[in-house]
Amino acid sequence: MLRSTSALTRRSGALAAATIAVGALATFSAAPAGAVASDPAADGAYAYTAKLTIGDNVRSCTGTLVDRNWIITAASCFADDPAQPAALQAGAPKWHTTATVGRTDLTTTTGATAEISELVPRQDRDLVMARLATPVDGIAPLALAAAAPTAGASLRVPGYGRNKTEWVPNKLHSGSFTVDAVTASTVSTTGTAGAAVCKGDTGAPVIREVNGTAELAAVASRSWQGGCFGSTETRTGATNTRVDDLGAWVQQVRGTSVGWKTQALVKGGTNLYQAARLYDGSWTPYEDVQAKAGNIGGVRTVATAGINGDTHVVALGANGHLYHTVRHLDGSWSQFGDLNTNVGDLGSITQVAIASTGANLEVVVLADGQLFHTVRSSAGYWTGFGKVFEAAGPLSGVTTLATAGVGGDLQVAAVANGQVYHTIRSGSTGTWAAWGAVAGAAGSTAPVTSLAMARQGNDMNLVVVTDTGAQLHTIRYANATWQPFGSVSSVIGQVTATSVSAAPVDTGAQFAITTSDNRVLTTTRLADGNWAAPQALDLQGVTGNHTGTAITGTL
Repeated sequence: MLRSTSALTRRSGALAAATIAVGALATFSAAPAGAVASDPAADGAYAYTAKLTIGDNVRSCTGTLVDRNWIITAASCFADDPAQPAALQAGAPKWHTTATVGRTDLTTTTGATAEISELVPRQDRDLVMARLATPVDGIAPLALAAAAPTAGASLRVPGYGRNKTEWVPNKLHSGSFTVDAVTASTVSTTGTAGAAVCKGDTGAPVIREVNGTAELAAVASRSWQGGCFGSTETRTGATNTRVDDLGAWVQQVRGTSVGWKTQALVKGGTNLYQAARLYDGSWTPYEDVQAKAGNIGGVRTVATAGINGDTHVVALGANGHLYHTVRHLDGSWSQFGDLNTNVGDLGSITQVAIASTGANLEVVVLADGQLFHTVRSSAGYWTGFGKVFEAAGPLSGVTTLATAGVGGDLQVAAVANGQVYHTIRSGSTGTWAAWGAVAGAAGSTAPVTSLAMARQGNDMNLVVVTDTGAQLHTIRYANATWQPFGSVSSVIGQVTATSVSAAPVDTGAQFAITTSDNRVLTTTRLADGNWAAPQALDLQGVTGNHTGTAITGTL
């Protein structure tokens, strides 16, 4: 819907007469100038501010880069009726939209321009996350504030809308505003020294500085537009949409972007929680898996693997059955399906390990002292369980196992009588190699209680936890030779481990070690053979014993 620059939409409520500062694009060019009716921004300032060009002479707005893949702005910019932002539907924008980021002067070629491919609106306020079709790198996103501004505080608003003398300026302007009041979802402000939010500034960042660091406190929504070009209004008040209380929502939306992530399936006693580590090191909020995928009466043990952006989870329920679910890239979950109905009842299952080989999901379980194997094809069909011992040879006293998909083959390591043994199932022939003792190949004979494997290129990383809680690492190279075991304590420090999990993430092999004091530490063996500094997962709100936590990598 085209809206002329003179069609000012009135809204009811606290600002009954305030207008939405969504700008219609002019059909003529204007001299270089600015946006918010105040001061031109210094070159390179507010680089995270985005100019949004919506449709062909439809609207112009401002936004904020909060992720290399996402702009946050006002939903009213994209709504059929800007006065009804809650009516905006999720999905592709109605009008072709481009975002220009990092360009103080729009007549230059600095910064980056990308199309908007998807909208994720909030229904409770004038706010939307807009996905960039191509990521913007080299420009630091603006972080969200963690608390609301207070009355009397000074905020800054940069924007690309009208200024005092020009209809369509080509340069970013910014102005200073004072906070009048804060509600559950809005921040009311008044411009100082004649500053005002004008048409084209809708969606602009409302910035607070804390100890010299800028943070996003709100997003411009409605204003009186006093002093803006073409307006006879004198009032400079504005209503802005709070974002400081939406950090969890923003993280969840950011988590739907394509790119390498570490998916953590954290045990909390018999409960299970999921979170993902994003490219900048931050984490999405923890989700209760059973609340999303169905209650299986509690989780006894869990394994996870990534395939084509999805996170596959196989959990052992309280009734001894195996259950499978998938967390999709968009954040949705499939319902847990009972594997025993698909592949048969195996009896007393105590351990499960899974891995991906291409688009197939390989599952190996320990039941009644025996190992069984099944495959879920890319089409979603399961094979019946086959006995690994019949194919790879007998192995008595097995207590735990681990799997990894490497070069199209499935590698399996199992602990029998405290020692680690290894076999491979060929992806091309389906045949199993005979078991081989890892201790003899890699040089450690310490009794093992937990282990995990992860591919790295065509090599396979193996970390074991011994009966003393020590952690040792080795590599099985693509040429079938083993690196001698080495201590992991030089990387993560002297900790006592209770379990370990591993996953390929980008070009590295990442490990999560649960400690005896119930922490979960992650570290990564990088492509150059060095190790990243360890990080502790923030497990706030996830109570219970975390032994058995599992990680995987998704792309």
